Amino acid sequence: MNTRQAIVGAVAVVIAMALMPWLLPDFGLSLALTCLMYAGLAVSWAMFCGATNYLSLATAAFFGLGAYVTAWGVGTLGYFPSVLLGGLAAALFAVLVGAAVLHLRGAYFAVITFGLGELVRHAITYYEKTYERTVGRIIMEAPESITVYFTVLVIAALAVATAIAVRRSRLGLALRGIGADEGRAQTLGVNTRKAKIAAFALSAFFAGALGAAMAVRWTYIDPPMVFNPFIGFQTVLIAMVGGAHTILGPLVSSVLFSLLTEFLRLQFPYVFLIVLGGLLIILVLYLPGGLASLFERRRANA
Repeated sequence: MNTRQAIVGAVAVVIAMALMPWLLPDFGLSLALTCLMYAGLAVSWAMFCGATNYLSLATAAFFGLGAYVTAWGVGTLGYFPSVLLGGLAAALFAVLVGAAVLHLRGAYFAVITFGLGELVRHAITYYEKTYERTVGRIIMEAPESITVYFTVLVIAALAVATAIAVRRSRLGLALRGIGADEGRAQTLGVNTRKAKIAAFALSAFFAGALGAAMAVRWTYIDPPMVFNPFIGFQTVLIAMVGGAHTILGPLVSSVLFSLLTEFLRLQFPYVFLIVLGGLLIILVLYLPGGLASLFERRRANA
């Protein structure tokens, strides 16, 4: 799917989602908010991982870090500055981490990035228990739900716009070169280390901002809630099912996946993860390129 089609599709989705607060009941709006959150997470994850073929499991770490920035700062800084600061904190953390671990690839990189979420979770838990004498945070000054909704919508839209811009930039070309053959990209003059750190930090910014924006939705948060590995795994699965090398693929998949997860959670509350896992295994085995590969095959046969 070309860039023009991606832009048109993304704009149409943003307009449609902007109308949802006046068209949906509270439950439907809550589900739409979840779809937006995972759309932003999946697109920002694919912006780095889809191009480079790196498998990052650090989304939960960035998301949780952003959420705690809001929990700590919303009372004094306000909601919108906390959201921005949450994104910047996640990006800074990604720069520090990326400088240390982005030379790894494959299973090593995946394991290290997964461990980051656990490391940050335990570090914050230790700090809260030792110095604050608490295990969680109650967010007293939460904005209205419609404010949260449009904040998440704007962040997700910015993530899509940034992903489109990156794909058309020299950075995007460098990332695709890294994904194809990193050694060859280096011999052609690409500063692979700088490109990977920049894209990793940019991806982390949106994950952190979404975590900061969503924190007020729960009123009370603790480390196991916002550093939940399921958030990271679901983001990866949404991107892969939709097609991590595309932009519209993760957007479509985020809606389908969120609706499917909610349906399975309600209908099969004790086994929905097993059913969901089985469906995903089938998709990975028989549709490794994601949903986007169906459209690519159809266009190739036309």
